[in-house]
Amino acid sequence: MSALAEARAGFLLALQFLTRLPVPDPGWTPERFAASTRWHPAAGALIGALIGLVWWGASVLFPPLVAVLFAVAFGLVLTGCFHEDGFADTCDGLGGAVTRDRALEIMKDSRIGTYGAAGVGMMLAVRVAALAALAPTAPLVWVLVASHAASRAASVHVIATSAYVRDHGTGKPVADGIGRDGLRFALLTGGAALLPLVPVLGVMAPLAGLAGLALGTWAIRRVYERRLGGYTGDCLGATQQCAEVGFYLGLLAWL
Repeated sequence: MSALAEARAGFLLALQFLTRLPVPDPGWTPERFAASTRWHPAAGALIGALIGLVWWGASVLFPPLVAVLFAVAFGLVLTGCFHEDGFADTCDGLGGAVTRDRALEIMKDSRIGTYGAAGVGMMLAVRVAALAALAPTAPLVWVLVASHAASRAASVHVIATSAYVRDHGTGKPVADGIGRDGLRFALLTGGAALLPLVPVLGVMAPLAGLAGLALGTWAIRRVYERRLGGYTGDCLGATQQCAEVGFYLGLLAWL
């Protein structure tokens, strides 16, 4: 298969993994699926663009807060709450357990507990409030593209630089699929998604967003790596959520 065909297959596999979008059969193989990790930020950019279009359409008829609620709700449906579920499980496991083994056991439980419900509720509230506050002053479509791409690049960075702590699980197939070149590609893709913000907001605003993203990533990663000795698939979802909201807060603080 040509390099272009492999790239297409990798991108489609990333979309298949991260969203509920119907995509053509990319020709799944374990190796191709593992290598598709490098395409997660590109898939995130598309996710952000689709959410942004929903916000733009809703904003024609409704105030910013209502339009943001429509956009966030669409994002939850588009991704099947994939990352929110991981964040909830991480909150339950790390908030409701003392030992590492018990935390991992709780994180495998499909039921949501008090910590998970409270965590997701607060995460969604902050996301909606931040986006509604940004709407009058920032190009929200490009903010969403940047945040969804860069936050998934943060998750890819965790895959490349930390240890997967389970023998099997959602994150296992991609745990060993990202090498130095793949990580570089993912980070460049995530960084490139910030560039459309520069002509409108200047250089410092997206850098402030990136600083917030880095802080959010560092904070959640510090917690789960100290408690678990590495990461799980749920932790990757938690990383994406904290990175995305961190980006909004960093941008909002600057503006």
